[in-house]
Amino acid sequence: MGAAAIGIARQRNLFGVVLLSGIYSFLMATLLVVLDAVDVAMTEAAVGAGISTVLLLGAIYLTGGTESKPMHKPWLPLFIVAATGGTLVYGTLGLPAFSDPDAPIQQHVAPRYLVEAPKETGVPNVVTAVLASYRGYDTLGETTVVFTAGIGIITLIRRRKTRQKRGSGEETG
Repeated sequence: MGAAAIGIARQRNLFGVVLLSGIYSFLMATLLVVLDAVDVAMTEAAVGAGISTVLLLGAIYLTGGTESKPMHKPWLPLFIVAATGGTLVYGTLGLPAFSDPDAPIQQHVAPRYLVEAPKETGVPNVVTAVLASYRGYDTLGETTVVFTAGIGIITLIRRRKTRQKRGSGEETG
């Protein structure tokens, strides 16, 4: 994953960046399976490696395949990214260890979902109850964003084809 991230940062060919992003998302989905988060892994594979790759390839079709060189060195954005990353890493230092049985999520949240989810949602499967009911608005929002992006790409591609037809019609007519 680190090699894919470095490759993304160093690439000027946008097609290569999109492919490396898809590979990165696929590797992330694999890591999530190893961490027993299969539902999140499926979402990452479908959205990160699937839909996002298709949308970005559509954007490359519209804009061209090469990134222009920056007019100045990107030191300020690099500093902001490094500071944000450092802050996020610092924020994780206070979290409990992975799969710690004494973590608050294991003491309060998980037992409540296991006991109350079937009663509150009417869904016997707890994972389905969490994804479709408790996190339903989150899933709806994600779906709306992906749908809107897809509609935007389709609209732009159709608009470009219409302009090309008009341009060729004016030349011949």
